[in-house]
Amino acid sequence: MASWEELYPFESKFLEIPKSETSTESVRLHYVERGPQDAETTILCVHGNPTWSFTFRRILTDCSENTRVIAIDHVGCGLSDKPQNYPYSLERHVGNLARFIEQMNLQRVLMLVHDWGGAIGFGAALKLPTRIDRFVVLNTAAFPPPYIPWRIAACRIPGIGNFAMRGLNLFARAALTQTLHRLPALDPQVAAGLIAPYDDWNSRIAIARFVQDIPTRKNQPTWQLLSNIEQGLELFSNRPVHIVWGMQDWCFRPECLERFENIFTQARTTRLEDVGHYVMEEAADEVIEAVHQCLSAP
Repeated sequence: MASWEELYPFESKFLEIPKSETSTESVRLHYVERGPQDAETTILCVHGNPTWSFTFRRILTDCSENTRVIAIDHVGCGLSDKPQNYPYSLERHVGNLARFIEQMNLQRVLMLVHDWGGAIGFGAALKLPTRIDRFVVLNTAAFPPPYIPWRIAACRIPGIGNFAMRGLNLFARAALTQTLHRLPALDPQVAAGLIAPYDDWNSRIAIARFVQDIPTRKNQPTWQLLSNIEQGLELFSNRPVHIVWGMQDWCFRPECLERFENIFTQARTTRLEDVGHYVMEEAADEVIEAVHQCLSAP
């Protein structure tokens, strides 16, 4: 039986990025890649919470014959550094991804986004619009939250929520089952891989900070940034966009899909009626097909 490491046979690479705009300290952002570095197009995979680059393993293996594929781990996630004194905000994650794209000199990027990766990815794309060519969008949002599901709200209860997420790892563990619909359960090695980097209190800091950063008021910086990102999405309305949506997702419900379709009126949409939130885990074949279709779009 394969271990999760065998499912993720990629060489770890790291990019040093400043800990802050004024700091001389740096943190390491982890990424993996496959495919020719001189390929015309790069697929950049941007994960959400509580996943990491592991969830894009099929994209790395199945889409990299003629295309460079990169999957990153946000700071605090996966195999990236997990500093305990760090501003784990949407603004910082957006800045980190934009810096990564610039330092790697990525051009003609197809950005594949999921969950928080949508806000982070589109936010970075708006900073570097000439470098981002097209998008494949999995269940996500890039606008202020129209609602907060009760499962998420429960994790935001002061004290109790933080202990549940960091002490008991309940957020990541619950996601192994509550994000599914097509599958009765994840393969044990896949489940082990998804939570492998989150094995103690300190390693789960970003999981908690992502949940705590969900805004509820218009005067919050993350709400304002999400509003700005939504207003900017029109810039990409004529770019190739393929949306693949798990319709049984209780977190990013179909109304979020409709909001994207109202912006990307020319987008191609694949609705997966029997799939939940973890689209890459339940429907990797359909996502891979969407990636190839988006790559071939004029």
